[in-house]
Amino acid sequence: MLSVTGLTVDYGRTSAVRGIDLTVGAQDVTCLLGPNGAGKTSALRAISHLTDSSGSVVFDGEDLNGLAPDDIARRGLIHVPEGRRIFESLSVDENLLVGRSARNGRTAEFEFDDVMDLFPALGRLHRRDGWALSGGEQQMVAIGRALMAAPRLLMLDEPALGLAPIVVVELFGALRAISSRLPMLIVEQNTTMALRVCTNAYVLVGGRVVVSGPSSELGGRRELINQFLGQSDLAHSTPEASSADEPPEPRKRHMT
Repeated sequence: MLSVTGLTVDYGRTSAVRGIDLTVGAQDVTCLLGPNGAGKTSALRAISHLTDSSGSVVFDGEDLNGLAPDDIARRGLIHVPEGRRIFESLSVDENLLVGRSARNGRTAEFEFDDVMDLFPALGRLHRRDGWALSGGEQQMVAIGRALMAAPRLLMLDEPALGLAPIVVVELFGALRAISSRLPMLIVEQNTTMALRVCTNAYVLVGGRVVVSGPSSELGGRRELINQFLGQSDLAHSTPEASSADEPPEPRKRHMT
């Protein structure tokens, strides 16, 4: 479904991504792993045309060269950036409904109630403004908004970044449920959680792919991967004092 060939991203004299190749099939959940500065975020931004790059990006047989980021989104390649970037002045419901603007006539796999089923914590927050949400709640809204856009392929940049461990577990549980219905490309530093949800992975170091393969094989090469990452496992978790970090209450149906 997605084929990237020779992708290169330069910032002045600094090469962030150095000619990488990767593919995401229609049934795949592919992860980009690597330490800070490896080029993972730059690769996703280049695929979405949010930064200048060279190389080839083909999505469902169509070369994306020359397309604007909004045109790419309307084709169903939906990108959830690092930092969530929800609309702080809009409520949870309003943020979710904004996602529909990118559907371009596609039938959505996930509607409003499906998002609430995936993230029960949002069921009691539907009228709360974005600025009043915890980091975990904002990440749920960001992913939910992307699902409302009827993605054909969902790209997530560091979904676990800065979240409390209990929220990370809940989040990746939702991603496993999503993976049964959508292909995904996920940038992540938490190797343990990523390899549990992904079907295959690429390890980037210094802008280059140094290891790749099925996650079942890479899971058995954890010591090698950790050497490339420069440390042991990366939980990347920061406790957050929010009710969203508690076990979710039973979901209450909310109809739009």
